[in-house]
Amino acid sequence: MAGALQPHLEALRRELLAPDPTVLSVLLALIAVIATLLIWRLVQGRRSSRKAVLLLGLCDAGKTLLFARLLTGRYRDTQTSITDSSAVYRVNNDKSANITLIDLPGHESLRLQFLERFKAAARAIVFVVDSVAFQREVKDVAEFLYQVLVDSTVLKNAPALLIACNKQDVTMAKSAKLIQQQLEKELNTLRVTRSAAPTSLDGSAIGGPAQLGKKGKDFDFSQLPMKVEFVECSARGSKGEEGDADFEGLEKWLAKIA
Repeated sequence: MAGALQPHLEALRRELLAPDPTVLSVLLALIAVIATLLIWRLVQGRRSSRKAVLLLGLCDAGKTLLFARLLTGRYRDTQTSITDSSAVYRVNNDKSANITLIDLPGHESLRLQFLERFKAAARAIVFVVDSVAFQREVKDVAEFLYQVLVDSTVLKNAPALLIACNKQDVTMAKSAKLIQQQLEKELNTLRVTRSAAPTSLDGSAIGGPAQLGKKGKDFDFSQLPMKVEFVECSARGSKGEEGDADFEGLEKWLAKIA
């Protein structure tokens, strides 16, 4: 009797052990969904822990006035910053949507030191450009922006980047489109120059930064891991000290990334 049942028991054992292709597909799909959710929550958790928006740029680009206008709406005389300033900025006066604005010094001897201190907390970066002085400062602007973009922490976290083309109330101000084109050209030149840096005995670049953009192609901002946008703005405003600032595009962008 036992011998007669043996073939049936063996067949049942094989069926139980052999995975059903349909069931296996469902299980694999569930595992993929769970893994995706876990990764998404991890990324969101890291992003939510980064609440700072850094205001970067050269001296006299207008960062500190933009900072003051965003927080108070009022004009004030400013001077070259030698330290950082920070404050909570509420988006559309919504207490539940706020970010920390941090205005960093633009002086050449200080800016990278302060960037190093705050870069890990950056959800986004506003790089302020003096649209009036841009033509004569383009190489310095591109140099600083290059140092920001090849920073390993910035590349890893990929904070949203806004190039704020300030001082648009002045007749001689360059447009955001021209500033973008010129910056892409200068950054491409810097990339080529830096890629020709001396190499060590093992063939690695001595102090060389990360590769900017895509190898073999002229640089443009779409090649970066973070989203880059340009806006035209005026912290002073078209009516001067008595009027309002003109930075609606900046405010909308801050609301979007908050």
